Amino acid sequence: MNPAFAPDCLYDRERLRVCLVDNGQQWSPSGSIFSEELVKQYLAELQSPEEMARCGFALALGALPAFVLKGRLRQVLAGLRAVTHISPKDVSFAESRRDALKAIARICQTVGVQAEGTPDEVVCREDVAQVYCTLLGCLSDYTTDSRGDVGAWVREAAMTSLMDLTLLLARDQPELIEAPVCQRIMCCLAQQASEKIDRFRAHAARVFLALLHWDGPAIPHVPHREELERLFPRSAVASVNWGAPSQAFPRVAQLLGLPAYRYHVLLGLAVSVGGLTESTVRYSTQGLFEYMKGIQNDPQALEDFTGTLLQVFEDSLLNDRVSVPLLKMLDQMLANGCFAIFTAEENHPFCVKLLALCKEEIKKSKDVQKLRASIAV
Repeated sequence: MNPAFAPDCLYDRERLRVCLVDNGQQWSPSGSIFSEELVKQYLAELQSPEEMARCGFALALGALPAFVLKGRLRQVLAGLRAVTHISPKDVSFAESRRDALKAIARICQTVGVQAEGTPDEVVCREDVAQVYCTLLGCLSDYTTDSRGDVGAWVREAAMTSLMDLTLLLARDQPELIEAPVCQRIMCCLAQQASEKIDRFRAHAARVFLALLHWDGPAIPHVPHREELERLFPRSAVASVNWGAPSQAFPRVAQLLGLPAYRYHVLLGLAVSVGGLTESTVRYSTQGLFEYMKGIQNDPQALEDFTGTLLQVFEDSLLNDRVSVPLLKMLDQMLANGCFAIFTAEENHPFCVKLLALCKEEIKKSKDVQKLRASIAV
């Protein structure tokens, strides 16, 4: 074994990167530096109490060549998936979750995909479903600690990995991209493209558009593809700075008119409209109000919108990350007359349901911010 690639280097991220580059050309079937015992050791270290160890060993597993993974593929994928799960003891290990996602995507590209292939040699139909489940699940990682929204690192890696896997499948095995999975991917990306952190919103938008406008065979089952291509023509969106709230939100808000995307875009916009950053609040609010202005004379569109809005509120009850900014958004919408047609009618179902949800949200609460937002509504 090359001493520069001893397991000790996997506890140090910078040294690991050097090791991977220096040794990347030295792996061969006749002289592999990774024995089965060593792979087992790496898998065991994925559950280390030290986060940097998890990061190093995850990235090392992701760098393995196909012949080393042969016969051990499912074991390696299962070990990496386990790293992405959040438990009370490692809730702050966002970097290891991020690196495990990167490793999973890289392994899929290394070994390739075959629907009916040998399970421990290539990614097959069952593996695709499990990997998608892991990647999509990580888009719900909103872990925060003293460093801020560290879950954003995980979400960013999940979005990139979803793009890599989906493009791989579209090229080699498009029949493995199922309609419900594709819809969930595009909707979750739309939600991330509606949220408040500029960098990650921009990344989500780029991934969304990369899947929509891919030069290869069209990604199957993209919801509302024709409408999306009209809203986001390739020539027009190429120059958009999706990290700039003034450019991103007016475009993203147009997705509210597409039923498949409305729920997730509202979920993302609620956090932006009810947030704290002035430019994000201003332009996300403008985008939302512009859409609402366009449906004021369409009772059915208004009913559909409010039904989805109430569903978002109900699903987010007591989830302060969403419910508090959602209450602030509702206050602004009511003050702007977005629901005037409903509030003018006594005991309209929308008003009755909204009041009931507000009561449920603040019941026994001592959170001053939440109470004030609810009173305003």
